[in-house]
Amino acid sequence: MVEATYAAFRGWDLALSCVENARRVRRTNYVGGPSNGWLRNFGKVLTRRFSSEGSGEPLIVLAQHGCPLEVWKPLLLWHMSQGDPLVWDFFADWLYRKYTEGVRRLRSEAVHDYLCIYLNKNLDKGEQWTRASLEGAASGLFRMPTDFGILRGSRVKEFVSYRLPEQSFMYLAHAIMEKTQSPQKTVYSADWHLFMMGPHDVEAEFLRLHQYGQVVYQTAGTLIRLELPCRTAAEYAGRMTA
Repeated sequence: MVEATYAAFRGWDLALSCVENARRVRRTNYVGGPSNGWLRNFGKVLTRRFSSEGSGEPLIVLAQHGCPLEVWKPLLLWHMSQGDPLVWDFFADWLYRKYTEGVRRLRSEAVHDYLCIYLNKNLDKGEQWTRASLEGAASGLFRMPTDFGILRGSRVKEFVSYRLPEQSFMYLAHAIMEKTQSPQKTVYSADWHLFMMGPHDVEAEFLRLHQYGQVVYQTAGTLIRLELPCRTAAEYAGRMTA
Protein backbone atom coordinates (compact mmCIF):
# COMPACT_ATOMS: atom_id res chain seq x y z
CA MET A 1 0.00 0.00 0.00
CA VAL A 2 2.94 2.33 -0.65
CA GLU A 3 1.35 4.47 -3.35
CA ALA A 4 -2.01 4.53 -1.55
CA THR A 5 -0.29 5.73 1.64
CA TYR A 6 1.51 8.42 -0.34
CA ALA A 7 -1.82 9.53 -1.85
CA ALA A 8 -3.48 9.50 1.59
CA PHE A 9 -0.73 11.66 3.06
CA ARG A 10 -0.98 14.10 0.14
CA GLY A 11 -4.51 14.89 1.33
CA TRP A 12 -3.86 14.47 5.09
CA ASP A 13 -5.09 17.14 7.49
CA LEU A 14 -2.51 17.59 10.24
CA ALA A 15 -5.12 19.34 12.39
CA LEU A 16 -7.02 16.03 12.66
CA SER A 17 -6.00 12.82 14.42
CA CYS A 18 -4.86 9.75 12.52
CA VAL A 19 -8.18 8.03 13.24
CA GLU A 20 -10.14 11.03 11.93
CA ASN A 21 -8.00 11.19 8.80
CA ALA A 22 -8.46 7.46 8.19
CA ARG A 23 -12.22 7.93 8.46
CA ARG A 24 -12.04 10.77 5.95
CA VAL A 25 -10.10 8.54 3.55
CA ARG A 26 -12.80 5.87 3.86
CA ARG A 27 -15.62 8.41 3.48
CA THR A 28 -14.27 10.33 0.50
CA ASN A 29 -12.03 7.69 -1.11
CA TYR A 30 -9.69 10.35 -2.44
CA VAL A 31 -7.00 7.64 -2.73
CA GLY A 32 -9.02 5.79 -5.36
CA GLY A 33 -9.57 2.55 -3.44
CA PRO A 34 -11.34 -0.20 -5.40
CA SER A 35 -14.00 -1.12 -2.80
CA ASN A 36 -15.43 -0.31 0.62
CA GLY A 37 -13.78 -3.43 2.04
CA TRP A 38 -10.39 -2.33 0.74
CA LEU A 39 -10.89 1.14 2.23
CA ARG A 40 -11.78 -0.34 5.64
CA ASN A 41 -8.62 -2.46 5.61
CA PHE A 42 -6.53 0.46 4.43
CA GLY A 43 -7.88 2.63 7.24
CA LYS A 44 -6.91 -0.05 9.76
CA VAL A 45 -3.40 -0.19 8.30
CA LEU A 46 -2.99 3.59 8.57
CA THR A 47 -4.16 3.75 12.18
CA ARG A 48 -2.02 0.78 13.19
CA ARG A 49 1.11 2.24 11.64
CA PHE A 50 0.72 5.96 12.34
CA SER A 51 -1.64 6.46 15.28
CA SER A 52 1.12 7.42 17.73
CA GLU A 53 1.45 11.20 17.94
CA GLY A 54 3.81 12.67 15.36
CA SER A 55 5.00 9.28 14.08
CA GLY A 56 4.25 10.01 10.44
CA GLU A 57 4.36 13.81 10.32
CA PRO A 58 7.65 14.14 8.35
CA LEU A 59 6.30 11.64 5.81
CA ILE A 60 3.11 13.68 5.49
CA VAL A 61 4.99 16.95 5.04
CA LEU A 62 7.26 15.42 2.40
CA ALA A 63 4.35 13.87 0.48
CA GLN A 64 2.46 17.17 0.50
CA HIS A 65 5.52 18.95 -0.89
CA GLY A 66 5.87 16.48 -3.75
CA CYS A 67 8.85 14.46 -2.52
CA PRO A 68 9.68 11.95 -5.29
CA LEU A 69 8.16 8.56 -4.53
CA GLU A 70 11.48 6.72 -4.91
CA VAL A 71 13.01 9.00 -2.24
CA TRP A 72 9.92 8.73 -0.02
CA LYS A 73 9.52 4.93 -0.11
CA PRO A 74 12.54 4.05 2.08
CA LEU A 75 11.42 6.59 4.66
CA LEU A 76 8.01 4.94 4.78
CA LEU A 77 9.63 1.53 5.33
CA TRP A 78 11.74 2.86 8.20
CA HIS A 79 8.80 4.58 9.91
CA MET A 80 6.64 1.49 9.48
CA SER A 81 9.31 -0.73 10.99
CA GLN A 82 9.58 1.40 14.13
CA GLY A 83 6.00 0.61 15.10
CA ASP A 84 5.56 -2.84 13.54
CA PRO A 85 7.84 -5.55 15.03
CA LEU A 86 6.95 -8.02 12.29
CA VAL A 87 7.99 -5.63 9.50
CA TRP A 88 11.27 -4.86 11.28
CA ASP A 89 12.07 -8.51 12.00
CA PHE A 90 11.22 -9.64 8.47
CA PHE A 91 13.35 -7.02 6.68
CA ALA A 92 16.15 -6.23 9.14
CA ASP A 93 16.71 -9.74 10.49
CA TRP A 94 15.39 -12.54 8.28
CA LEU A 95 15.68 -10.94 4.84
CA TYR A 96 19.02 -9.30 5.64
CA ARG A 97 20.44 -12.63 6.85
CA LYS A 98 19.34 -14.30 3.61
CA TYR A 99 21.05 -11.51 1.68
CA THR A 100 24.33 -11.73 3.62
CA GLU A 101 24.30 -15.55 3.38
CA GLY A 102 24.37 -15.23 -0.40
CA VAL A 103 20.80 -16.35 -1.04
CA ARG A 104 19.69 -14.71 -4.27
CA ARG A 105 16.26 -16.22 -4.86
CA LEU A 106 13.29 -16.58 -2.53
CA ARG A 107 10.06 -18.51 -2.86
CA SER A 108 6.79 -17.80 -1.10
CA GLU A 109 7.11 -21.06 0.88
CA ALA A 110 10.21 -19.69 2.64
CA VAL A 111 8.31 -16.60 3.77
CA HIS A 112 5.37 -18.74 4.92
CA ASP A 113 7.76 -20.86 7.02
CA TYR A 114 9.41 -17.72 8.43
CA LEU A 115 6.05 -16.30 9.48
CA CYS A 116 5.02 -19.54 11.21
CA ILE A 117 8.26 -19.52 13.23
CA TYR A 118 7.86 -15.81 14.06
CA LEU A 119 4.29 -16.29 15.28
CA ASN A 120 5.20 -19.33 17.37
CA LYS A 121 7.81 -17.20 19.14
CA ASN A 122 5.79 -14.03 19.53
CA LEU A 123 2.09 -14.85 19.85
CA ASP A 124 0.56 -14.73 23.31
CA LYS A 125 -0.33 -18.09 24.74
CA GLY A 126 -3.66 -19.23 23.37
CA GLU A 127 -3.67 -16.70 20.53
CA GLN A 128 -4.03 -18.22 17.09
CA TRP A 129 -4.22 -17.09 13.49
CA THR A 130 -6.61 -18.68 11.04
CA ARG A 131 -5.13 -20.38 8.00
CA ALA A 132 -6.55 -17.64 5.78
CA SER A 133 -4.98 -14.90 7.92
CA LEU A 134 -1.63 -16.69 7.91
CA GLU A 135 -1.63 -17.17 4.14
CA GLY A 136 -2.74 -13.56 3.56
CA ALA A 137 -0.02 -12.18 5.82
CA ALA A 138 2.66 -14.38 4.24
CA SER A 139 1.56 -13.26 0.78
CA GLY A 140 1.69 -9.61 1.87
CA LEU A 141 5.17 -10.01 3.37
CA PHE A 142 6.38 -11.68 0.18
CA ARG A 143 5.19 -8.69 -1.87
CA MET A 144 6.59 -5.95 0.37
CA PRO A 145 10.29 -6.14 -0.60
CA THR A 146 9.22 -5.86 -4.24
CA ASP A 147 7.13 -2.77 -3.44
CA PHE A 148 10.21 -1.19 -1.88
CA GLY A 149 12.56 -2.17 -4.71
CA ILE A 150 14.67 -4.68 -2.77
CA LEU A 151 13.42 -7.78 -4.59
CA ARG A 152 11.99 -8.33 -8.06
CA GLY A 153 9.90 -11.07 -9.61
CA SER A 154 6.60 -12.75 -8.81
CA ARG A 155 6.47 -16.43 -7.83
CA VAL A 156 10.24 -16.56 -7.40
CA LYS A 157 11.84 -13.28 -6.31
CA GLU A 158 15.45 -12.17 -6.69
CA PHE A 159 17.50 -9.63 -4.76
CA VAL A 160 18.35 -6.55 -6.80
CA SER A 161 21.36 -4.27 -6.46
CA TYR A 162 19.55 -1.75 -4.28
CA ARG A 163 20.98 1.65 -3.41
CA LEU A 164 19.35 4.22 -1.18
CA PRO A 165 18.84 7.61 -2.85
CA GLU A 166 21.13 10.20 -1.28
CA GLN A 167 18.29 12.24 0.25
CA SER A 168 16.76 9.06 1.69
CA PHE A 169 20.08 8.09 3.25
CA MET A 170 20.52 11.55 4.74
CA TYR A 171 17.02 11.58 6.22
CA LEU A 172 17.54 8.12 7.70
CA ALA A 173 20.93 9.13 9.11
CA HIS A 174 19.20 11.96 10.98
CA ALA A 175 16.38 9.67 12.14
CA ILE A 176 18.71 6.93 13.38
CA MET A 177 21.09 9.43 15.01
CA GLU A 178 18.11 11.00 16.76
CA LYS A 179 17.09 7.55 17.96
CA THR A 180 20.53 6.30 19.11
CA GLN A 181 22.12 9.62 20.22
CA SER A 182 25.48 8.12 19.22
CA PRO A 183 27.56 8.32 16.02
CA GLN A 184 28.92 4.81 16.53
CA LYS A 185 25.48 3.33 17.24
CA THR A 186 24.16 5.16 14.18
CA VAL A 187 26.73 3.55 11.88
CA TYR A 188 26.21 0.10 13.41
CA SER A 189 22.43 0.33 13.77
CA ALA A 190 20.52 -2.71 12.58
CA ASP A 191 17.94 -0.31 11.10
CA TRP A 192 20.21 -0.08 8.04
CA HIS A 193 19.61 -3.78 7.50
CA LEU A 194 16.13 -2.82 6.30
CA PHE A 195 17.89 -1.67 3.12
CA MET A 196 20.39 -4.55 2.99
CA MET A 197 23.18 -2.30 4.29
CA GLY A 198 25.82 -3.32 6.83
CA PRO A 199 28.25 -1.06 8.75
CA HIS A 200 30.81 -1.06 5.92
CA ASP A 201 28.16 0.10 3.44
CA VAL A 202 26.98 2.83 5.82
CA GLU A 203 30.52 4.02 6.51
CA ALA A 204 31.34 4.10 2.79
CA GLU A 205 28.32 6.31 2.15
CA PHE A 206 29.22 8.67 5.02
CA LEU A 207 32.78 8.93 3.67
CA ARG A 208 31.45 9.77 0.22
CA LEU A 209 29.15 12.43 1.65
CA HIS A 210 32.02 13.78 3.75
CA GLN A 211 34.07 14.28 0.58
CA TYR A 212 31.26 16.37 -0.87
CA GLY A 213 30.79 18.42 2.29
CA GLN A 214 27.35 17.01 3.09
CA VAL A 215 28.38 15.65 6.52
CA VAL A 216 31.44 15.54 8.75
CA TYR A 217 32.61 11.96 9.18
CA GLN A 218 35.94 11.09 10.81
CA THR A 219 37.25 8.00 12.55
CA ALA A 220 40.15 7.36 14.92
CA GLY A 221 40.33 3.74 15.98
CA THR A 222 36.96 2.89 17.45
CA LEU A 223 35.97 6.55 17.81
CA ILE A 224 33.60 8.04 15.25
CA ARG A 225 32.83 11.69 14.73
CA LEU A 226 29.63 12.29 12.80
CA GLU A 227 28.12 15.73 12.31
CA LEU A 228 24.88 16.04 10.35
CA PRO A 229 23.47 19.29 8.95
CA CYS A 230 20.29 19.19 11.09
CA ARG A 231 19.38 18.23 14.64
CA THR A 232 16.38 16.03 13.79
CA ALA A 233 14.89 14.10 10.92
CA ALA A 234 11.89 16.46 10.92
CA GLU A 235 14.23 19.43 10.56
CA TYR A 236 16.00 17.72 7.66
CA ALA A 237 12.61 16.98 6.06
CA GLY A 238 11.95 20.71 6.23
CA ARG A 239 15.20 21.34 4.42
CA MET A 240 14.19 18.82 1.74
CA THR A 241 11.00 20.77 1.08
CA ALA A 242 12.60 24.24 1.08
